[in-house]
Amino acid sequence: MQLMSDHVQSRRRTAQDHHFPIIRSLCRTALAGSAPNEAVQQQVRRLVESYAGEGATHEANTLRQLLEQSEAQSAFAPSRLVRSRQPLPGEELTPKTPLPVDRETATRLVDVLFHEQLPSRAPLFDVDVQGGVAALINEWVHWDALKSMAIHPTHSCLIYGAPGTGKTRLALWMAAQLGLPVVLARLDGLVSSFLGTTSRNIGALFQFANRYRCVLLLDEFDALAKVRDDPQEVGEIKRVVNTLLQSLDSRHELGITIGITNHDQLLDAAVWRRFDIQLNLPRPRFETRVQIARYYLQPLATTDMQLRLIAWLAEGLSGAEIETLARSIKKSAAIEGEHFDFLESVRQLSTLHGGRVPAVRREALRQDNSDLAAMLYEDESLDLEQKELAQLFGRDPGTISRWLRDRSSTRTRGTN
Repeated sequence: MQLMSDHVQSRRRTAQDHHFPIIRSLCRTALAGSAPNEAVQQQVRRLVESYAGEGATHEANTLRQLLEQSEAQSAFAPSRLVRSRQPLPGEELTPKTPLPVDRETATRLVDVLFHEQLPSRAPLFDVDVQGGVAALINEWVHWDALKSMAIHPTHSCLIYGAPGTGKTRLALWMAAQLGLPVVLARLDGLVSSFLGTTSRNIGALFQFANRYRCVLLLDEFDALAKVRDDPQEVGEIKRVVNTLLQSLDSRHELGITIGITNHDQLLDAAVWRRFDIQLNLPRPRFETRVQIARYYLQPLATTDMQLRLIAWLAEGLSGAEIETLARSIKKSAAIEGEHFDFLESVRQLSTLHGGRVPAVRREALRQDNSDLAAMLYEDESLDLEQKELAQLFGRDPGTISRWLRDRSSTRTRGTN
C-alpha cells in the first residue's frame, strides 16, 4: 500500500539537503531590508551556483528568487539614488507660497507636501515593478547623459492598480527621491457643482503647478478624466476632460505630473496618451508578501515559517490588506502575552477578516489539525518541512509524520 503521495515523495531530502529550510531562512533574513550587504548577496549567489551544479533545481530556484528580490530592492534603495539636478523651470515652492482656491467657496485647490513630509522608506513591490521604478528614477539621476543624446527624461507617469497596492505612497516616495515638493490636487476643491467652475479650477491648478518646481500629483484621477462618451455623464464632463487634456499638454515640458487611479477602465483614451509611462501596480506575489508581512509584524519576533504562512493566507491581497492582517496578529500577541499561539491567531483573523482572506484559505484553516497539516505540507508555495509543521502545531515530529501517513492512507483507500 502506498504510504505517501507522489508529491510528498518528491520532497524527501537527501542528508546533504536536510538543512535547506534553515539555509533558506538565513538567506531570507540576511537579504531582508532596503539595502542588503553586497557581500551577503555574493555568498547567496555562490549557494545558488552550488545547488544548481549539484542538480538541486528546487533549492537553487528558491534562493535565486530571494536574491533577485534583494538585488531589485538594492537598486531601489534611497542611498543608491541621487536627487535630480535637472534644471526644471519655475520658482521655488515654500511653505509661505499662497495656494490657489476656488473662487466661489474659497476651498483650497491643492495641498503642498515638502521633503520632510514625504516617505523615506522605499515601498515593497515585486521585482519587476521595482526594476521599472528604478529605471524611471534613473532617468532623472542621469539627466546629463540623456541631454547628450538630445532626449528628455519622463515628464508624466500614470500609476494604476487595485486599491491598497501602494500607488500614492510610491508617487510620494518618487518625489522624495527627486528632491521636489508635491502639489497634491484636492478633488473636493477642484470639482464644483457650478457650471464651468471645475474647468476653471483645473486651469488654475495647472497654472500654479507650472509656475513652481514640483511634482504635480493627481490622485483619484478618474474623477476628472472619465470617458467623454459615457452616456451617464452630462456635457460638463466633456468640457472638463478637454480642459484637462489641454492642461496636460501645456505642462509636458515644464514639470513632472503623476496621475493615480484605481479605475483605469474609466479613463478617456486620450488621457492615456498624455502619459509617457503607464505603470501598473499588481497585488504582490508570494515572496513580496513575505517581505511585507515581515515589515509590518515588527517588533513581534517571527520565524521564516510564520511569515510564509501569512503570505500563503494573504494570496491575492494587497499590501495594505496584509498590513491589516499583521496588525491583528500583533494585537493578539500583545493581549495574550506568553499564551500567544500563532496558528490560533491566524485562524481567528481568517474569521475576523473573512471579507479579505480568500475563501479557500478560510476553509483550509477550519480543518482539524491533522488535515490542515497535510494540506500545508503539500502546498508547494509554502514548502514546509515536517519539523516546521511540528513547531507550528506544537507537536513532536513523530506526530506530524503519523498525521501525514494517515492522510496518505485515507486517500489511497478512497481511490481503490
